[in-house]
Amino acid sequence: MGPEDRQPAAGAPDRRVLGELGVLMLEAGASVGEVRRSLERSGPVTASVLAGTVVVTDRRGGASTLVASAGDDLTFEQAAHASRLARLVEAGAVGLSQVPDRIAAVRAVRRRYPRAEQVAGSALVAGGLALVTRCPWWAVLVALVVGAGVGVLVRVLGRLEGGAAVLPFVVALASTLAVGAVAAAASWEPIPLFAVCAPIAILVPGALITNALLDLTATDVVTGSGRLVYGLLVLALMALGIFTGAHLTGLAVDPASVALVGQTAGPGPADAAGWEQLPPTWSAWVGVAVLAAGVGLAFGSGLRLGAVSVLVMTATFTLLRALTPAIGAAAAAGVAAAVLFLVARWGERRTLALPAAATFQPAFLLLVPGTVGLVALTGTDTGALATSLATFAAICLGVKLAALVADNVPGRRLTAPPPSPPHEGSPPR
Repeated sequence: MGPEDRQPAAGAPDRRVLGELGVLMLEAGASVGEVRRSLERSGPVTASVLAGTVVVTDRRGGASTLVASAGDDLTFEQAAHASRLARLVEAGAVGLSQVPDRIAAVRAVRRRYPRAEQVAGSALVAGGLALVTRCPWWAVLVALVVGAGVGVLVRVLGRLEGGAAVLPFVVALASTLAVGAVAAAASWEPIPLFAVCAPIAILVPGALITNALLDLTATDVVTGSGRLVYGLLVLALMALGIFTGAHLTGLAVDPASVALVGQTAGPGPADAAGWEQLPPTWSAWVGVAVLAAGVGLAFGSGLRLGAVSVLVMTATFTLLRALTPAIGAAAAAGVAAAVLFLVARWGERRTLALPAAATFQPAFLLLVPGTVGLVALTGTDTGALATSLATFAAICLGVKLAALVADNVPGRRLTAPPPSPPHEGSPPR
């Protein structure tokens, strides 16, 4: 049964409902191509989607309705429910008359301790990434502390009018000054690059840039170009903050430490002892678990989804470490992205309790496409810059190929779960 059979006419209320659903998907982090395809499968309409606007047009009458986003990003838990709702509407398991209440229920989900969770999550992301990339023990500890400070600073600047515009530069500068001051006081130089990048990794717009490239490859040129320019501008501001902080503190970066996730950095000083020692190799998997827990806290995954993220991110990291020596960092990232996307779609088809967006996005952050670019810019290494560009392209290609396979393999028909009244802190059903 196609969408036109389910929806005999797309009147103004229906167009408005589909537009609101599209806006919800955009705020959940979906690409414009994904939003457009989902809406057009949900009713006899055509959709024009920009970064923050959805225009829904009736195929029969030609009338259009425009719905604009308020600019609010959803937590990962809310994004999971949004993706789940879109899939149910697309499959005809939920009627359009039910959608407004369900959208309201998604937006009504609240985090219990948003400030504390963001600060703790930022600290765990920084410390976990430093451990994953095998920074010295002192750098792991400093990353934890500075990462918490980054979380506080983000909260403070986020409340100020115009604070978001200078946030990447100010946070990167403050973080580099703190790391540089500690390294200079203890004579721990040169320092690994991720000791500088890890505390601010939570701010890098990796998913934004990759979505921009996916939009461009789907011929959504306007939105893709706008997102790409904004993402690159954020990276440039962060790199400028690092350069400025390094100049003010005299910070020197170890050139052998310019490595990406899945690669092995330099072995470190042979006579290193105490806090200057590198963590054992196996500790990288502990770092992945810490990183996953931090992502869950910072972006509001919830307990159950956070546990799934730990498992998926651990598997993703293991795959990256296995493939990188054999096929290179860029190709390994592309293969890992493809496998991860297919597994996420498979899990979604088995149970709507695990929407693909909710399982794919947190683990996708482990590929760290944004940090790839930041490392390349900060390390001033042309080889790393070329690798970062190849990594972006490989991830996009991997996701596109995986989506082609997933969309053309028939799955079981979705059915809507019984509705229950939502309340604060609980998921809509």
